[in-house]
Amino acid sequence: MTEEILINVTPRETRVAVVENGMLQEVHVERALRRGYVGNVYKGRVSRVMPGMQAAFVEVGLERAAFLHASDIVRAIPALASEGAENGVATAQPIGEMVHEGQEIIVQVVKDPIGSKGARLTTHLSLPSRYLVLLPYAKVIGVSVRIEDEAERTRLKDILQSLAAEATLGYIVRTNAEGQTQEALAEDVAYLGKLWQSLQDNIASVRVGERVYEDLSLPLRALRDLMRRDVEKVRVDSHECHERTLNFARQFMPDLADRIEHYPGERPIFDLYGVEDEIQRALKKQVPLKSGGYLVIDQTEAMTTIDVNTGAFLGHRNLEETVYKTNLEAAQSAARQLRLRNLGGIIIIDFIDMTDDEHKRQVLRLLERSLASDHAKTTVYEMSHLGLVEMTRKRTVESLERQLCEPCPACEGRGSMKTAETVTYEIFREITRSVRQFEAEKLLVLASPKVVTRILDEESAAVAELEEFIGKTIRFQAEEHYAQEQYDVVLL
Repeated sequence: MTEEILINVTPRETRVAVVENGMLQEVHVERALRRGYVGNVYKGRVSRVMPGMQAAFVEVGLERAAFLHASDIVRAIPALASEGAENGVATAQPIGEMVHEGQEIIVQVVKDPIGSKGARLTTHLSLPSRYLVLLPYAKVIGVSVRIEDEAERTRLKDILQSLAAEATLGYIVRTNAEGQTQEALAEDVAYLGKLWQSLQDNIASVRVGERVYEDLSLPLRALRDLMRRDVEKVRVDSHECHERTLNFARQFMPDLADRIEHYPGERPIFDLYGVEDEIQRALKKQVPLKSGGYLVIDQTEAMTTIDVNTGAFLGHRNLEETVYKTNLEAAQSAARQLRLRNLGGIIIIDFIDMTDDEHKRQVLRLLERSLASDHAKTTVYEMSHLGLVEMTRKRTVESLERQLCEPCPACEGRGSMKTAETVTYEIFREITRSVRQFEAEKLLVLASPKVVTRILDEESAAVAELEEFIGKTIRFQAEEHYAQEQYDVVLL
């Protein structure tokens, strides 16, 4: 498998694309006016404690108060000590005993504001580096579950235990650390130690509502989180950004620095790899499958649903074989779309009904294998009797669609509009209502051209009856800028 990371930089927007075997797998977007907050550390103040929800709202200087649950509060914060807690994490303690209104508190954003919800916070601070994650308040040494070789897990844990023997800090070994030397890990431990000292100094000096620590910019985060040995190259289309990424790589991943190159071509780098077209396709509800079937993806507030359809695919043998092949292709495509669109939360995949239990198992296993390369944590449950697969995918930022799009002003996000016929009868009811309430000699109706045309062509007899019923003259005027559902009844 060949994997490349493409970094496209414009004055107000930076985009990162992950391309595997020529196919786009991930897109990350960061805009200067709307940078994400995940990973940032703030000095906040508790504005409201809600015992019934075991949570508190904290003002950290963002647009909306952020949410802090009791399970995300650490003992190590002053005045939070409690008996019966292990590894520095308070357990089964009422929120009112852990924080109080007006209290200053150091928190980290773990989930950006999404929709109408504020940011999600934690006091379990974590500071990532190339190979490690520093846990200042937890004296634990852990190894990423993605490192499966037991001997390698033991080796890495032993190295960290020797490096952190004198420290009171905890560490998690990241997937990127697999195969790394003790010297490389020691450099990360030293870097994180300096970073933690700097952060503590900032905590002492900043005021409430100010940022204590800001995570890296998107290009550097991409290197830190996505750069692995199987990444063939990183191509950057900005000379300045190329220098920054190269300096970062030389400091933290010198053995991979030669894979970072500047792309000077006149043709935009995302066009060269077909990324722009893929992004446009990722904003559509329908996803075609090579067999002729297709997926329909609907993102709602509560969950995301993926419906699988055979479409034009008829197969060559029998219905069960056709359904099975369509579902196999759909499982792979659905896994890619979840990653590409950054869909998270509860996800329901409605596969086409299969009667063969072995076919069901194979489709489910293929879905799990296809999700294995996803950087976000996913959990897949068994297929139900209705052919539904429930799963969850962790998401910390808005989906691609919600980053790039906004609800349609015409339908207000419903995805459908009232027909011209429906609007016509609404207008008739509004006319009747208006003449009963107010005195007028005649009426003027302003509406969209399509609605006015329909009224004058197909409802002329109904208009005549209405004029006779109310005893008034009604005039209709088409307004080009009116949406189909928009109209005004003016009394003259």
